[in-house]
Amino acid sequence: MGDLLGVAVLGAGHMGADHIRRLDQVVSGARVVAVADPDAARAKEAVAGIEGATAHTEPAAALDAPGVEAVLIASPGPAHQEALLAAFARGLPVLCEKPMVPDSAGALRVLEAEARLGRRLAQIGFMRRYDAEYRRLKSLLDDGRLGRPLMLHCTHRNASAPPDFTSAMLIDSSVSHEIDAARWLLGQELTSVTVLRPRPSSGAPRGLLDPQFVLFETSDGALVDVEVFVNCGFGYQVRCEAVCEAGSARIGDEHGVLVTTRGTAGTRVPQDYLVRFVDAYDREVQAWVDATRRGRVTGPTAWDGYAASVVAEAGVRSLESGARVPVELAPRPGLYAGGGR
Repeated sequence: MGDLLGVAVLGAGHMGADHIRRLDQVVSGARVVAVADPDAARAKEAVAGIEGATAHTEPAAALDAPGVEAVLIASPGPAHQEALLAAFARGLPVLCEKPMVPDSAGALRVLEAEARLGRRLAQIGFMRRYDAEYRRLKSLLDDGRLGRPLMLHCTHRNASAPPDFTSAMLIDSSVSHEIDAARWLLGQELTSVTVLRPRPSSGAPRGLLDPQFVLFETSDGALVDVEVFVNCGFGYQVRCEAVCEAGSARIGDEHGVLVTTRGTAGTRVPQDYLVRFVDAYDREVQAWVDATRRGRVTGPTAWDGYAASVVAEAGVRSLESGARVPVELAPRPGLYAGGGR
């Protein structure tokens, strides 16, 4: 196993457990050598059956475990800043799940820490960039056949949200994916956010502002709207339509098996993001492993993670105030010149 990339995984919850399975059973060229989770029993369960993998309750212990050459961070967002800085201090390449850091000040600290190193170590887990449909849409927009993009219409629906989900999390957790996707697809920064609040759904927990309608303006005059509805009740749906000067293109329509029976016809709607985007997660982690083994870092950068945090934070302010909120980014460090979007 000496030629396999030794990975420490921080966090063994829903996302972390799926990444541990992926590294152990799906991805080639890597192996899990350490897992850290505050729940000792969960950490031990996560490494059960993985030869040579050790379980820890402290992230630092996992980072310092023998054989660790890279880190995958899948712990809750508030723990990301400390974990990223610890990985940087050890010179370890990192794949960090979004959000890179939930608050913009912390995200800026991570960005500046990596910039001081003078080399990239972090890839941020915006996995939609690895989804086949999103990649086809990106290619269409980049080759210019549809003309200049004017609008993106986006839909983000979940069957249900966890009981601790807050109104702000519709923006900084759910819509953060659309924030990065819009920046990447259009090659533009988002310059302002307006959040509108329709009457909450009767299916939403009391006090949760669900659904929401989010409107972004971009640096080149395009508009991006997002309907986010995290308690729609029927399944998980993510759609995106680009409207351009010479045509439009839409992704996210269900194209599974059409079943017709007893006077009805329909397809199955995925109930979970790990089902809808399983291939994207597989490609993302495989690309990270392959690049890391070559001594390279590719994919979404710390600048992308920082920008998403700033935009999301502006969106939460708009949710609270009802006003249009400008997005103000710090100057982009030279390390990320030509990258990012």
